[in-house]
Amino acid sequence: MIATAVQKGAYVYLYNERGGQLCSIYCGNDGSLQGYTASTVSIRKGKYVYVYDEKGSQKSSVYVG
Repeated sequence: MIATAVQKGAYVYLYNERGGQLCSIYCGNDGSLQGYTASTVSIRKGKYVYVYDEKGSQKSSVYVG
């Protein structure tokens, strides 16, 4: 379960409720963390928003223009 998602530079780090790191997701210098839930994190890269799970696996993407 994702308790916190934090962007540090070109990476987004996911943490559990005990503060342990679940994974890191590369988002590049132009990427930005959009938000997160207990099971997913959304990251914007250019004109797309990508959704990842707590293991860092991409689940979907959507064009946002």
